[in-house]
Amino acid sequence: MKLKLARTTLKAKPKMIELKKVEEELSKKSIFYFDKDNSHKELKSLIEYFEDKGFSVYMREVKYGLDENEYIYEVHIIV
Repeated sequence: MKLKLARTTLKAKPKMIELKKVEEELSKKSIFYFDKDNSHKELKSLIEYFEDKGFSVYMREVKYGLDENEYIYEVHIIV
């Protein structure tokens, strides 16, 4: 499964990342930021994937502007 990482600028296109790559990067960091273009179903699949492997996962929306559509998803994956 591929997910879109949060954009680094407002006009940039989000970069894609494989679920396996997220798992590999867990040794370096535990917080990931995903773009608002990811569907809720995709993010739920991400959470279930890591919970099935014994991780604790916490997700929230982070607003970065006043507009209702200016947000990203912050996901904490903890062993």
